[in-house]
Amino acid sequence: MDCGTTGRSSPPSFSSSSASSASDGAKRIVRDATWVLSMVVLLGTVLIWIMMPTNTYRNHWSLSILAKSGSSTYFGYQGYTMLMFTFPVLFIACLGCLYLHLGNKSSEPQAGKSGDKRNKVLAMPKRPALVSGPLGIVSWIELAFFVMFIALLVWSLATYLRSSFLDIERMGPINGDKVWEAKLESSGLWLGVVGYIPLAFLFFPVTRASSVLPLFGLTSEASIKYHIWLGHIVMVIFTAHGLIYILYWAVTHNISEMVKWEKTGVSNVAGELSLLAGVGLWATTFPRVRRKMFELFFYAHCLYILFMFFFVLHVGIYASFVILPGFYLFLVDRYLRFLQSRHRARLLSARVLPCDTVELNFSKTPGLEYTPTSIMFMNVPSLSKLQWHPFTISSNSNLEKDKLSIIIKNEGTWSQKLYQILSSPSPPDRLDVSVEGPYGPASTHFLRHEKLVMVSGGSGISPFISVIREFIFMSTTFKSLTPKLTLICAFKNSSDLTMLDLVLPISGTPSDLSNLQLQIEAYVTREKKAATRSWKQARAVWFKPSSHDEPLSAVLGPNSWLWLGAVISVSFVMFLILIGIITRYYIYPKDHNQNKFSTASRAVLNILVLCISIGFAASTAFLWNKRINAKEAKQIKHLVTPVHSPGSGVYNAETELESLPHQSLVQATNLHFGERPDLKKMLFECKESSVGVLVCGPKKMRQEVAAICSSGLADNLRFESISFSW
Repeated sequence: MDCGTTGRSSPPSFSSSSASSASDGAKRIVRDATWVLSMVVLLGTVLIWIMMPTNTYRNHWSLSILAKSGSSTYFGYQGYTMLMFTFPVLFIACLGCLYLHLGNKSSEPQAGKSGDKRNKVLAMPKRPALVSGPLGIVSWIELAFFVMFIALLVWSLATYLRSSFLDIERMGPINGDKVWEAKLESSGLWLGVVGYIPLAFLFFPVTRASSVLPLFGLTSEASIKYHIWLGHIVMVIFTAHGLIYILYWAVTHNISEMVKWEKTGVSNVAGELSLLAGVGLWATTFPRVRRKMFELFFYAHCLYILFMFFFVLHVGIYASFVILPGFYLFLVDRYLRFLQSRHRARLLSARVLPCDTVELNFSKTPGLEYTPTSIMFMNVPSLSKLQWHPFTISSNSNLEKDKLSIIIKNEGTWSQKLYQILSSPSPPDRLDVSVEGPYGPASTHFLRHEKLVMVSGGSGISPFISVIREFIFMSTTFKSLTPKLTLICAFKNSSDLTMLDLVLPISGTPSDLSNLQLQIEAYVTREKKAATRSWKQARAVWFKPSSHDEPLSAVLGPNSWLWLGAVISVSFVMFLILIGIITRYYIYPKDHNQNKFSTASRAVLNILVLCISIGFAASTAFLWNKRINAKEAKQIKHLVTPVHSPGSGVYNAETELESLPHQSLVQATNLHFGERPDLKKMLFECKESSVGVLVCGPKKMRQEVAAICSSGLADNLRFESISFSW
């Protein structure tokens, strides 16, 4: 599902401007109120997490709520955890859907007119605090939240252990254990309970169409590092939890406990299976393994299914609802992605560049709109039926209403195979492709700055192509003032300069650069002078359309956020109704809320009903919107073969003379050979009051730019890194 399927509306006429302003004002009020309400609910949820280890919560709050909800014949004790932990998070997710739906139609501010003093105040916490190290590039606000999160874990464990140790010393150990053995067992128990906290947050960053992350100005692709941090914390805690229990069983001569699967209560075998699956996944996530054996890393991540399944069987469904909200939203997103990926995308053409780069052009419905820097996941079954790879979208949905383009650099085994197929003398006349997305920020804030400096290395230029095209659209269509743009791009060889061809679209709205203040500084680092044009010309590969292929469209239609909120709420209500009926007429007559019913059976029933509810709600929404998307697809059924792909805008003089936009692009480009850009000098020379600095490229380049922006020598620099890896 696209995170921004509703694009910027056309400028209103004079007669309707007053009504439009009033409507926008009302939407803004509702949107702000929605955000405030979601933050209030969030703070309440955080307060519960903070209070959980205390005697006040355990002996007063929880007992009071359990007395009212635990006697329910419809939900039993799990009604308590659903009310306290699951419902608030899903309510926040639904509020986020409304917030994003209202925000999609808001207009962009004028360049540099969004409050310079306010921007300076907000920019301070976002400055890089750490540039290198195990956490990567971390801003001050990220570091503050990370420290607070670690403090919450330490506080929770210390409070649990203090209370538990006092009880052991006061009442003595049970089961004939020694005091230190009882404390060892207690340490393992409460360490596992503390592991619930990072596990509860683990799946939020990898929910691609998340309605929660945008409430904090985040996107899934920018939050991957949080998932990595949380994953390491989860596995460290749970591994220590498992090892402590194994040690406890060994010293108390109860090692046979490892193979016990109790009918009720905690199942040790299920916990061990969950831990084994988690450790197997965890072992492939370290940078050296992930980079050298990406396929192993990719396939090993499928073990999360076993990890979560056996975790639920281990602790029971009652405790699982403490951590299930994030996983619930992930399942909704994952199933919608599955539905979208079942259809073959209509691939129109490929533009093969001599720099081992290919641009793929897909057909799309006019209603599918997305923001600059968005990404899309792609699968080519002929290369691998299971592997999905993310690629930056280079096209602009405003300039190219019926086409979407992505750029793929030949940098891995999978992309190498694809490039070889498309660059062969006899490329295939069609290629089966499935996609998921697009995904991207709900809105962009580039117009807040007076100047944008985009620093790229190699294929890192891809997201900036979409940014430039967005400003081309705004400067030509709305005649609005746009920030000054400086693109600093570093390439290894002269042939890589052909990637600059992709800055301008080959179809769509005419690209007029006269109103755009664009300057391109291109550096070729491994060549001392301009090489003679010995490489092959860029060439186009056209694919035959198939009746089975479909144009790309938003998986839940133009009002995707409202539909997502409906899917979340309807599926959860459906789950409550079904599990309530099953509990009342099947489980309760056997159990009477005495925990005599099999823990594993109850967990499996809940998991099954949960999946059925999500599947029904999501499938209904998907099929309903599929009919709408089919009507849009008919509008572009008859495809017109486009003109031949242009050559290099930097080197091809004939192309330059034939195309005024390409000629303007060449005039805006300065070439530098045999040197690297002096980023410090170039950034410090920017004297505008607000300069947005975006960087996408190798790790060292991102760290260098982050260090410059965090040095404190220039208060006007606003740093932002665009990268999947850190």
